[in-house]
Amino acid sequence: MSTNTNSTVNNAASVAATAGRVLIATIFLLSGISKLSAPAGTIGYIASAGLPFPELAYVAAVGVEVVLATALLLGFQTRVVAAVIAVFSLATAFGFHSNLADQNQFIHFFKNVAIAGGLLQVVAFGAGAYSVDAWRARTGQRVSGRTVSAA
Repeated sequence: MSTNTNSTVNNAASVAATAGRVLIATIFLLSGISKLSAPAGTIGYIASAGLPFPELAYVAAVGVEVVLATALLLGFQTRVVAAVIAVFSLATAFGFHSNLADQNQFIHFFKNVAIAGGLLQVVAFGAGAYSVDAWRARTGQRVSGRTVSAA
């Protein structure tokens, strides 16, 4: 391939990586904001699922869905953040949507599994060029004694 073709492919991949991060992060941000607007209802729902410590679970869910989703959106510590959100997605699938005989729960269960799969792609391939991680790598910023990787 010519240099121009490589540049076009790399740019398209970077745009796709950014779009993917934005689309995945959006569902978590919207859910987190919804939880913030109705904490009592959310805590009640968590308790009704039989999970222990519903107040603590609420705080953890809001943290993942607002703080970590924002980090994913920006491409900050992207691989680690995507891995944590993937685990969260699988935990919510099994904790809240495991009644697969109910068609609605069946759909939500596999939606969460699919989101986890998309997040594992982010873990594998990184944030892309349009991210805080890539900016930090370009500027030579170091984290924990090592140079940040843009990929």
